[in-house]
Amino acid sequence: MSSLTFQQKPFFPSPPDKGSFPLDHEGECKKQMLQYLLCMNRKENQNSECRLLAKDYLGCRMDKNLMAREDWPSLGFNEKVEESTKKT
Repeated sequence: MSSLTFQQKPFFPSPPDKGSFPLDHEGECKKQMLQYLLCMNRKENQNSECRLLAKDYLGCRMDKNLMAREDWPSLGFNEKVEESTKKT
């Protein structure tokens, strides 16, 4: 028996910073999720190319109460970035 196990500190899990993030069991936002994942796959995981799809997905989750409503800037979205993404 190893004495190391007696010296380890117990692990106490902490909740996520933004609260719970329930799974979408009903698939209410599955279309938006798949569009985003397909975009990420096509663009070799460069999320700057898929930001509007990510925003659509998060918006769907907020509308369906699958996550807490947040302001877009606190989620990393602002109009300046979105405008530059739309032009490309």
